[in-house]
Amino acid sequence: MKILDIPQSGKRGLTVSQSTPFGQMSRTLAIPANPRTKSQVTIRDILARVAARWRALAETQRVAWMEAATEAKSNPRLGQSGSLSGFQLFTKINCTLTRLGQDQVDLPPERPQFPDLAPQGLVITNTAGAVALKLTCLGDPGENTIIRAGKAVSQGRENCTDFRIIGTCPAAVAGSADITALYTARFGPPTAAKKVYVQASQVMDGWESRPITFWAIVPAGA
Repeated sequence: MKILDIPQSGKRGLTVSQSTPFGQMSRTLAIPANPRTKSQVTIRDILARVAARWRALAETQRVAWMEAATEAKSNPRLGQSGSLSGFQLFTKINCTLTRLGQDQVDLPPERPQFPDLAPQGLVITNTAGAVALKLTCLGDPGENTIIRAGKAVSQGRENCTDFRIIGTCPAAVAGSADITALYTARFGPPTAAKKVYVQASQVMDGWESRPITFWAIVPAGA
C-alpha cells in the first residue's frame, strides 16, 4: 500500500519498501515462485562457474579487479550509488561475456569508448494480422548491439521495468533491423492495440553502455 514516509528501499523483516512513480510503497514480503525455467537455470550455472573462476585466480589478479572496481559504480538507488567490489565487477564482466558466447577474462579489460548506437526507434506494422517489429538504424548495428524487450502490455502503461535479453541486433537492411523473430521466440506475437517496449545497448569487452528504450503500439491490421 502507499504510505507517507521518508524514501526507503529494501527488505526489513517481513516488510518490503520501495519508491514508485506514485510515491512510497510498503508491502508484505512474498517469497517468489521458483519455476526453474531454462533461462533461470542457465544464468545460475553461469554464476556458479564465474564464482569458481574467481576463487581460482592468483591474488595479484584479484587485486587488479579490486582496483578497477573503484571506478565502477553500482546502479543508483534512492539517488545513491557506490563502487563495486572486485568480485562484483569480475562477475558482471564475465557473466556478460559468457552470455554472449565469448571467453571469460582473468584481468579487468579497459572501459571502452562506445560508438553511437545504431538503433534509433521502433516501428511496428500489422499487415493482415502479420505483425512485424523493426528497429530503425543509422548504420550497421554490428555484432555488439544487445536487444532486450518486455512482454506486450496495455498501451496505457507509461513504462516497462521487466526487460529480458532476446538476442543481438540483426544486420540492418535499408535502414531497418527486423527483430520480429527474436521477439516472438521469447514472448509470442504481440496483438493489436498492445504496447511493446524494447531496449538497445552495446557490449564491448564485457562492458555495457547505458541502454536506450524505444516503444511502439501494435496497429490494427491493414
